[in-house]
Amino acid sequence: MANPIYAALPTTIFSIMSGLAREHGAINLGQGFPDAPGPLAIRQKAADETLNGDNQYPPSPGLPVLRQAVASHYARAQGLDFDWAREITITSGATEALACCFLGLLEAGDEVILFQPMYDSYAPVIRRAGGVPVLARLQPPQWRWDQAMLEALVTPRTRMVVLNNPLNPTGVVYGEDDLRVLAEVCVTHDLIAVCDEVWEHVVFPGAVHRPLIALPGMRERTVKIGSAGKMFALTGWKIGFLCAAPALTEVLAKAHQFLTFTTAPNLQAAVAWGLENSADWFAAMPFDLARSRDRLSEGLRREGFAVLPSAGTYFLTVDLPASGVLEDDLAFCHRSVREAGVAAIPVSAFYEAEPVTSILRLCFSKRDETLDEAVRRLAKARDLSIRAHNRGG
Repeated sequence: MANPIYAALPTTIFSIMSGLAREHGAINLGQGFPDAPGPLAIRQKAADETLNGDNQYPPSPGLPVLRQAVASHYARAQGLDFDWAREITITSGATEALACCFLGLLEAGDEVILFQPMYDSYAPVIRRAGGVPVLARLQPPQWRWDQAMLEALVTPRTRMVVLNNPLNPTGVVYGEDDLRVLAEVCVTHDLIAVCDEVWEHVVFPGAVHRPLIALPGMRERTVKIGSAGKMFALTGWKIGFLCAAPALTEVLAKAHQFLTFTTAPNLQAAVAWGLENSADWFAAMPFDLARSRDRLSEGLRREGFAVLPSAGTYFLTVDLPASGVLEDDLAFCHRSVREAGVAAIPVSAFYEAEPVTSILRLCFSKRDETLDEAVRRLAKARDLSIRAHNRGG
């Protein structure tokens, strides 16, 4: 016997496409991890802590030095004032932090507003916690909500709204006007906001990340989630931050202690050091990634693809019909990896209902030569798709 919520889940599109990439020797622009290994000094600090530091259980809420560093970092970077001892919990990645929110804050029957496209862990864990996902459908090219959309989703059972900002897979960075509308709905209806802000530092010149917790009325009702893995391009480290008012943190920390209890102390210590000593990294990293984004975007446009704007994350998206591709995103992804040797992700996979089936997601945190070859192969896939359509196959 198995729990039906998890037993019914399909294999994720990320596993499928990465498996096909290995099978066909393809370039993998599907999963979102960088080619570069991450800052050397932070990795050296982790190695030193492993050899010379304490490798026994750290405190469940996290090492004090890391919680202090998180509070100091957000004070410098975003003007937020967190009490490190009462408002910050360290988790084994942001996915665990999300699970803490859903398992710790929801009761059976509570409704949770989710914005599609969305991270695929949200809905299953909400259901396992007894919650009921309520789906808002965002559409290209703007991927935005308005007050009427939000109000239509709220019922007396609505307990929570989950926001991913910047938004994976679309690369949208939501600004003050969007966030103000969401904050007003949360305050009016007494909703908790869980803010998945793992991409908060992967924001490109011209865009600014604004945390929802900083808006009027949101400080006591918002859980802010950050990720050292995304901040430092060390995605395998799985170090997450839960930041919330004491009343929320007390419950979140209890959920955390019965999920992973704690997280590797060497990595915690290295992240603490990194947060205090990486001003150059935080200044340069967005520009380096923006250059990679522009290289991939410009190459794709030269080959006839319609590329949508990306203001943050490791991803950009392509409008397939506007690029002359008339098969849906999933079909094109299979054609691309099998026949042209490059793996991508269909944005339809980020929907549970009424998916948008016309958008392709590509990861650009790769070496220049990888991006250039991917452009050549994607152009081949586009040509093959157009020819197949023209001959009716």
